[in-house]
Amino acid sequence: MRYLFTYSLLLLCCLPAQAGGGWPQPKGEFYLKFSQWWLISDQHYTDQGLLDPNVTNGLFNTSLYAEYGLSHRLTGILYFPFFSRAYFNNTVSATTGEVLKAGEAINSLGDSELSLKYGLITGKPVLLSLTLTLGLPLGIDDGGSDRSLQTGDGEFNQMLRIDLSTAKSFGQLNTFYTLYLGINNRSKGFSDEIRYGLEAGGSFFGEKLLLILRLYGTKSLRNGTLSAFSNSTSIFANNSEHLTFSPELAWQFSSKAGLSFSWAKVLRGKIIFADPAWSAGVFFKF
Repeated sequence: MRYLFTYSLLLLCCLPAQAGGGWPQPKGEFYLKFSQWWLISDQHYTDQGLLDPNVTNGLFNTSLYAEYGLSHRLTGILYFPFFSRAYFNNTVSATTGEVLKAGEAINSLGDSELSLKYGLITGKPVLLSLTLTLGLPLGIDDGGSDRSLQTGDGEFNQMLRIDLSTAKSFGQLNTFYTLYLGINNRSKGFSDEIRYGLEAGGSFFGEKLLLILRLYGTKSLRNGTLSAFSNSTSIFANNSEHLTFSPELAWQFSSKAGLSFSWAKVLRGKIIFADPAWSAGVFFKF
């Protein structure tokens, strides 16, 4: 029962893509998820952590996420935003109503990720896994007339992440818990980052409904050569930091498929949009 439950948890992810805790995918098993993620924001956190208004910006990612069990310990993971759209609205004078700057938009692929997860400790009450993720700069980092529109950051990064996970049953309630820590090495003058997070979840109604609560963040090491800059999609900015809370609901309506919905809100941040992000997806298990 525990493994059936934890297997159903694995890939209910939001952007940035995250592998499912310390559980590797069973050998030969395949998980596929199509999702729509979006963020529309008219305010951002400054480099001092204060809120400032901005022209309304939007970023939309339509993505594919897949995991395949290469062995009982090794899992291959792909996150591929095959359609990404970034835009900003017209800048309008508050006194005259005149359009000071026309809005613009770009469409492209988005920055993608390839990962390998290895189960260091499996089949035990406490599991440990190590994941290597390669960030592929397939998006646009300088679109629009002023080169501020982005569907990616233009740099190739490598992240090493360790996950510590466990599962616990309380009568008919099955729960899971994951703590993770990662180091993200960024190129082209971007500062390296510490990634961290805590996840907890439980299943209801015969494991058809799953609730996941996530608290995760990024801390810049501020060792890059680029200055902290603002742009229309500042989730790609250098020295961006945040602590984010994100609940997610997933409904498995058959043994092979289900739906998921999530919301993510930055609790505190620097050089990052302040409005919540949303995601909806459909997943399949083979």
